[in-house]
Amino acid sequence: MKFKLLTLLGATAAILASALTAQAQTALKWAHVYETSEPFHTESVWAAEEIGKRTEGRYKIDVFPASQLGKEADINQGLKLGTVDIIISGSSFAAREYAPIGVTYFPYIFRDPAHLIAYTKTDVFKRLAQGYEEASGNHITAVTYYGTRHTTSNRPIAKCADMQGLKMRVPDVPAYLAMPRACGANTTPIAFAEVYLALQNGTVEAQENPLTTIEAKKFYEVQKHIVLTGHIVDHLNTVVSKNLWSQLSDADKQIFTEVMQEAAERATKIIEERENKLVETFKERGIEVTEVDKADFESTVMDKVKLEDFGYTKEDWEAVRAVK
Repeated sequence: MKFKLLTLLGATAAILASALTAQAQTALKWAHVYETSEPFHTESVWAAEEIGKRTEGRYKIDVFPASQLGKEADINQGLKLGTVDIIISGSSFAAREYAPIGVTYFPYIFRDPAHLIAYTKTDVFKRLAQGYEEASGNHITAVTYYGTRHTTSNRPIAKCADMQGLKMRVPDVPAYLAMPRACGANTTPIAFAEVYLALQNGTVEAQENPLTTIEAKKFYEVQKHIVLTGHIVDHLNTVVSKNLWSQLSDADKQIFTEVMQEAAERATKIIEERENKLVETFKERGIEVTEVDKADFESTVMDKVKLEDFGYTKEDWEAVRAVK
């Protein structure tokens, strides 16, 4: 009888402990616009599970890929509305809250991925990220290399002037628009999820994205040329909402930051490895892949585009360019 009672009490205690754990568990939503095959998703899933492990199950994070919770503008707004807790998004969207952080999207500001990653470890980055946090309340925990943006087109392009009159899809972001407009392209802001169809039906005849995105979204199927303009060395921020960040303990803030930075490093490595292979892959598929005179593109941009028109300062631009 005593044994049965002890067994019953033990079972009851276990049930109560389980119930208390369930009650204490916080459910969070992590959203982005990228495909499930891309490392921005796979490493977000890894990070979500890892945070759960390191916090002993106190957080259950569900990751919503491929614009399931809205387009990129929507999920950025969702941080304010409380519909999402964590997002992956570019500094171009952060710049809508705090313009100076968008200086990193100015064409040809970074030499290569290593230059970008070096920048994220500097006081320049910390100052710009802090400015964004003060303006929005949201906190940037990590930066991932997204890829170097190149141009795809149904007409050959060798120099900046060849883009004159080109109907080109470009995100409705000032820094993204800078190079195509300086070169004379007619830019159109079509939603990311609709770009393939727009290229297929001729609504536009060109677009720009990293090689990995061109691969993932299969833009190469509806474009004849991949032009290695390399105009922006792109990145994504992992951003935690003001509401969530303010509720985390210092210990949990450290866990979230460490895990998200590990995930960013993992994704960055994957992207760099993929990019190194894709040029040959596209050539094997019969796509015309061409180099361009980047100096021609860069000089045209610097002649026709003013930093101050974007809310950037020459001091910030020079500070980023000077990073070793």
